[in-house]
Amino acid sequence: MQERHKDRKRYFYELAESSKNFFIPYIEKFHKISPDSKILEVGCGDGGNLLPFSKRGCHTLGVDMAESRIMCAKNMFKTNNVKGDFIASNIFHLANTEHQYDVILCHDVIEHIPDKEKLLATLHDFLAKDGVIFLAFPAWMMPFGGHQQICSNRLLSHAPFIHLLPRFLYKAILKTGHEDDGCVKELMSIRNTRLTIEHFEQIIAQTNCLKIADRTLWLINPHYKTKFGLTPRLLPKLIVKLPYIRDFFTTSCFYILTAYKN
Repeated sequence: MQERHKDRKRYFYELAESSKNFFIPYIEKFHKISPDSKILEVGCGDGGNLLPFSKRGCHTLGVDMAESRIMCAKNMFKTNNVKGDFIASNIFHLANTEHQYDVILCHDVIEHIPDKEKLLATLHDFLAKDGVIFLAFPAWMMPFGGHQQICSNRLLSHAPFIHLLPRFLYKAILKTGHEDDGCVKELMSIRNTRLTIEHFEQIIAQTNCLKIADRTLWLINPHYKTKFGLTPRLLPKLIVKLPYIRDFFTTSCFYILTAYKN
Protein backbone atom coordinates (compact mmCIF):
# COMPACT_ATOMS: atom_id res chain seq x y z
CA MET A 1 0.00 0.00 0.00
CA GLN A 2 1.33 3.42 -0.91
CA GLU A 3 2.24 5.51 2.15
CA ARG A 4 -0.52 8.09 1.73
CA HIS A 5 -3.17 5.39 2.07
CA LYS A 6 -1.72 4.43 5.46
CA ASP A 7 -1.46 8.02 6.72
CA ARG A 8 -5.11 9.07 6.87
CA LYS A 9 -4.31 12.60 8.04
CA ARG A 10 -1.99 13.16 5.09
CA TYR A 11 -4.55 11.68 2.70
CA PHE A 12 -7.28 13.91 4.15
CA TYR A 13 -5.30 17.10 3.53
CA GLU A 14 -4.20 15.99 0.07
CA LEU A 15 -7.84 15.59 -0.92
CA ALA A 16 -8.76 18.92 0.68
CA GLU A 17 -6.01 20.64 -1.31
CA SER A 18 -7.13 19.09 -4.60
CA SER A 19 -10.76 19.92 -3.86
CA LYS A 20 -9.89 23.56 -3.16
CA ASN A 21 -7.55 24.06 -6.11
CA PHE A 22 -9.18 21.95 -8.80
CA PHE A 23 -12.61 20.50 -8.00
CA ILE A 24 -14.27 23.70 -6.77
CA PRO A 25 -12.97 25.88 -9.65
CA TYR A 26 -14.21 23.27 -12.12
CA ILE A 27 -17.64 23.05 -10.47
CA GLU A 28 -17.97 26.84 -10.31
CA LYS A 29 -17.79 27.06 -14.09
CA PHE A 30 -21.28 25.59 -14.01
CA HIS A 31 -22.74 26.43 -10.58
CA LYS A 32 -21.85 29.25 -8.21
CA ILE A 33 -20.98 28.07 -4.72
CA SER A 34 -22.17 30.38 -1.96
CA PRO A 35 -22.28 30.16 1.86
CA ASP A 36 -25.88 29.00 1.52
CA SER A 37 -25.03 26.15 -0.83
CA LYS A 38 -25.91 22.64 0.27
CA ILE A 39 -23.23 20.11 -0.61
CA LEU A 40 -23.56 16.32 -0.49
CA GLU A 41 -20.68 13.91 -1.00
CA VAL A 42 -21.45 10.25 -1.62
CA GLY A 43 -18.61 7.98 -0.57
CA CYS A 44 -16.94 10.80 1.35
CA GLY A 45 -14.34 8.63 3.12
CA ASP A 46 -12.46 10.79 5.63
CA GLY A 47 -14.15 13.97 4.35
CA GLY A 48 -11.18 15.75 2.80
CA ASN A 49 -13.06 16.81 -0.32
CA LEU A 50 -15.69 18.58 1.79
CA LEU A 51 -13.30 20.62 3.96
CA PRO A 52 -12.87 23.59 1.55
CA PHE A 53 -16.63 23.74 1.01
CA SER A 54 -17.22 23.91 4.75
CA LYS A 55 -14.54 26.60 5.12
CA ARG A 56 -16.55 28.67 2.64
CA GLY A 57 -19.60 28.35 4.88
CA CYS A 58 -21.47 25.73 2.87
CA HIS A 59 -23.78 23.24 4.51
CA THR A 60 -22.03 19.92 3.95
CA LEU A 61 -23.11 16.33 4.38
CA GLY A 62 -20.81 13.37 3.84
CA VAL A 63 -22.15 9.84 3.50
CA ASP A 64 -20.00 6.72 3.59
CA MET A 65 -20.65 3.08 4.40
CA ALA A 66 -17.49 2.75 6.50
CA GLU A 67 -18.18 3.88 10.06
CA SER A 68 -14.43 4.18 10.74
CA ARG A 69 -14.09 6.70 7.91
CA ILE A 70 -17.05 8.70 9.21
CA MET A 71 -15.51 8.85 12.68
CA CYS A 72 -12.24 10.05 11.14
CA ALA A 73 -14.11 12.71 9.15
CA LYS A 74 -15.85 14.01 12.26
CA ASN A 75 -12.54 14.19 14.12
CA MET A 76 -10.76 15.97 11.27
CA PHE A 77 -13.52 18.56 10.94
CA LYS A 78 -13.41 19.13 14.71
CA THR A 79 -9.64 19.57 14.50
CA ASN A 80 -10.09 22.17 11.76
CA ASN A 81 -12.88 23.93 13.71
CA VAL A 82 -15.40 23.73 10.87
CA LYS A 83 -18.94 22.42 10.70
CA GLY A 84 -19.99 19.41 8.69
CA ASP A 85 -22.43 16.56 9.04
CA PHE A 86 -21.44 12.96 8.41
CA ILE A 87 -23.53 9.80 8.29
CA ALA A 88 -22.41 6.18 8.16
CA SER A 89 -24.93 4.74 5.73
CA ASN A 90 -25.48 3.19 2.34
CA ILE A 91 -26.73 6.06 0.15
CA PHE A 92 -29.46 3.74 -1.14
CA HIS A 93 -30.82 3.46 2.40
CA LEU A 94 -30.73 7.17 3.21
CA ALA A 95 -34.17 8.74 3.38
CA ASN A 96 -34.76 11.71 1.12
CA THR A 97 -38.01 13.63 0.97
CA GLU A 98 -37.03 16.43 -1.40
CA HIS A 99 -34.57 17.51 -4.05
CA GLN A 100 -32.23 19.57 -1.92
CA TYR A 101 -28.51 19.56 -2.72
CA ASP A 102 -27.00 22.27 -4.93
CA VAL A 103 -23.82 20.29 -5.54
CA ILE A 104 -23.34 16.54 -5.23
CA LEU A 105 -19.82 15.11 -5.24
CA CYS A 106 -19.09 11.56 -6.31
CA HIS A 107 -15.31 11.35 -6.54
CA ASP A 108 -13.67 8.00 -7.35
CA VAL A 109 -16.72 6.11 -6.11
CA ILE A 110 -18.89 4.97 -9.02
CA GLU A 111 -16.30 2.45 -10.23
CA HIS A 112 -16.84 0.60 -6.92
CA ILE A 113 -20.63 0.36 -7.29
CA PRO A 114 -22.12 -2.65 -9.11
CA ASP A 115 -25.49 -1.00 -9.80
CA LYS A 116 -24.33 2.22 -11.41
CA GLU A 117 -27.72 2.99 -12.92
CA LYS A 118 -29.31 2.92 -9.47
CA LEU A 119 -26.59 5.15 -8.06
CA LEU A 120 -27.10 7.78 -10.75
CA ALA A 121 -30.87 7.70 -10.27
CA THR A 122 -30.34 8.15 -6.52
CA LEU A 123 -28.02 11.11 -7.07
CA HIS A 124 -30.68 12.67 -9.27
CA ASP A 125 -33.24 12.24 -6.50
CA PHE A 126 -31.03 14.21 -4.09
CA LEU A 127 -30.28 17.00 -6.58
CA ALA A 128 -31.82 20.47 -6.30
CA LYS A 129 -33.68 21.87 -9.30
CA ASP A 130 -30.71 23.75 -10.75
CA GLY A 131 -28.02 21.74 -9.02
CA VAL A 132 -25.04 19.92 -10.51
CA ILE A 133 -23.31 16.62 -9.91
CA PHE A 134 -19.52 16.54 -10.01
CA LEU A 135 -18.56 12.98 -10.82
CA ALA A 136 -15.00 11.77 -11.36
CA PHE A 137 -13.44 8.37 -11.87
CA PRO A 138 -10.29 6.82 -13.37
CA ALA A 139 -10.85 5.22 -16.77
CA TRP A 140 -10.69 1.45 -16.31
CA MET A 141 -7.86 0.82 -18.75
CA MET A 142 -5.50 3.52 -17.48
CA PRO A 143 -2.35 2.27 -15.63
CA PHE A 144 -3.97 2.20 -12.17
CA GLY A 145 -7.62 1.96 -13.17
CA GLY A 146 -7.99 -1.13 -11.00
CA HIS A 147 -7.03 0.74 -7.80
CA GLN A 148 -4.18 -1.71 -7.22
CA GLN A 149 -2.37 1.09 -5.39
CA ILE A 150 -4.28 0.00 -2.27
CA CYS A 151 -2.40 -3.31 -2.19
CA SER A 152 -0.25 -3.89 0.89
CA ASN A 153 2.44 -5.51 -1.26
CA ARG A 154 4.72 -2.66 -2.34
CA LEU A 155 5.49 -4.21 -5.72
CA LEU A 156 1.84 -4.78 -6.57
CA SER A 157 0.82 -1.31 -5.37
CA HIS A 158 3.22 0.24 -7.90
CA ALA A 159 2.52 -2.16 -10.78
CA PRO A 160 0.63 -0.53 -13.68
CA PHE A 161 -1.87 -2.37 -15.87
CA ILE A 162 -1.93 -5.64 -13.88
CA HIS A 163 -5.69 -5.22 -13.46
CA LEU A 164 -6.07 -5.80 -17.22
CA LEU A 165 -4.76 -9.36 -16.96
CA PRO A 166 -7.27 -12.24 -17.26
CA ARG A 167 -9.40 -12.50 -14.14
CA PHE A 168 -7.92 -15.78 -12.89
CA LEU A 169 -4.35 -14.57 -13.39
CA TYR A 170 -4.95 -11.21 -11.72
CA LYS A 171 -6.51 -12.90 -8.69
CA ALA A 172 -3.65 -15.41 -8.53
CA ILE A 173 -1.09 -12.59 -8.53
CA LEU A 174 -2.91 -10.81 -5.71
CA LYS A 175 -3.00 -14.02 -3.68
CA THR A 176 0.67 -14.70 -4.39
CA GLY A 177 1.42 -11.19 -3.15
CA HIS A 178 -0.29 -12.14 0.16
CA GLU A 179 -3.06 -9.58 -0.14
CA ASP A 180 -5.76 -10.17 2.46
CA ASP A 181 -9.20 -11.42 1.49
CA GLY A 182 -10.78 -7.98 1.94
CA CYS A 183 -8.36 -6.33 -0.48
CA VAL A 184 -8.70 -9.11 -3.05
CA LYS A 185 -12.49 -8.94 -2.83
CA GLU A 186 -12.52 -5.17 -3.35
CA LEU A 187 -10.10 -5.26 -6.28
CA MET A 188 -11.95 -8.10 -7.97
CA SER A 189 -15.23 -6.24 -7.45
CA ILE A 190 -13.76 -3.21 -9.23
CA ARG A 191 -12.62 -5.49 -12.02
CA ASN A 192 -16.06 -7.05 -12.31
CA THR A 193 -17.73 -3.63 -12.53
CA ARG A 194 -14.95 -2.05 -14.61
CA LEU A 195 -15.94 1.34 -15.95
CA THR A 196 -14.80 2.73 -19.26
CA ILE A 197 -15.65 6.19 -20.55
CA GLU A 198 -17.86 4.61 -23.20
CA HIS A 199 -19.77 2.47 -20.71
CA PHE A 200 -20.33 5.40 -18.36
CA GLU A 201 -21.75 7.59 -21.11
CA GLN A 202 -24.02 4.78 -22.26
CA ILE A 203 -25.37 4.51 -18.71
CA ILE A 204 -26.00 8.27 -18.57
CA ALA A 205 -27.90 8.11 -21.86
CA GLN A 206 -30.09 5.35 -20.43
CA THR A 207 -30.97 7.12 -17.16
CA ASN A 208 -33.49 9.47 -18.81
CA CYS A 209 -33.03 11.85 -15.89
CA LEU A 210 -29.43 13.11 -16.16
CA LYS A 211 -27.40 14.61 -18.95
CA ILE A 212 -23.74 15.49 -19.43
CA ALA A 213 -23.11 19.22 -19.22
CA ASP A 214 -19.35 18.83 -19.47
CA ARG A 215 -16.68 16.17 -19.85
CA THR A 216 -13.01 16.87 -19.20
CA LEU A 217 -10.46 14.09 -19.63
CA TRP A 218 -7.06 14.32 -17.98
CA LEU A 219 -3.76 12.85 -19.09
CA ILE A 220 -2.31 13.87 -15.72
CA ASN A 221 -4.95 13.88 -12.99
CA PRO A 222 -5.11 17.26 -11.17
CA HIS A 223 -4.92 15.34 -7.89
CA TYR A 224 -1.42 14.21 -8.93
CA LYS A 225 -0.29 17.82 -8.40
CA THR A 226 -0.93 17.42 -4.70
CA LYS A 227 0.18 13.78 -4.48
CA PHE A 228 3.26 13.78 -6.69
CA GLY A 229 4.01 17.40 -7.65
CA LEU A 230 3.07 16.73 -11.30
CA THR A 231 1.57 19.45 -13.47
CA PRO A 232 -2.01 18.61 -14.50
CA ARG A 233 -2.42 18.09 -18.23
CA LEU A 234 -5.52 17.60 -20.32
CA LEU A 235 -5.71 14.65 -22.65
CA PRO A 236 -4.69 15.80 -26.16
CA LYS A 237 -7.73 16.53 -28.32
CA LEU A 238 -6.71 13.98 -30.93
CA ILE A 239 -6.73 11.17 -28.35
CA VAL A 240 -10.01 12.41 -26.80
CA LYS A 241 -11.67 11.65 -30.14
CA LEU A 242 -10.54 8.00 -30.14
CA PRO A 243 -13.03 5.79 -28.25
CA TYR A 244 -11.43 3.04 -26.15
CA ILE A 245 -7.91 4.17 -27.06
CA ARG A 246 -8.42 7.25 -24.86
CA ASP A 247 -9.21 5.02 -21.87
CA PHE A 248 -5.58 3.86 -21.71
CA PHE A 249 -4.38 7.46 -21.28
CA THR A 250 -7.12 9.02 -19.14
CA THR A 251 -6.04 9.08 -15.50
CA SER A 252 -9.21 10.91 -14.45
CA CYS A 253 -12.55 11.72 -16.06
CA PHE A 254 -14.31 14.84 -14.78
CA TYR A 255 -18.03 15.16 -15.50
CA ILE A 256 -20.67 17.72 -14.68
CA LEU A 257 -24.13 16.20 -14.77
CA THR A 258 -27.40 18.09 -14.63
CA ALA A 259 -31.03 17.02 -14.50
CA TYR A 260 -33.21 17.06 -17.57
CA LYS A 261 -35.65 19.95 -17.35
CA ASN A 262 -39.27 18.88 -17.48
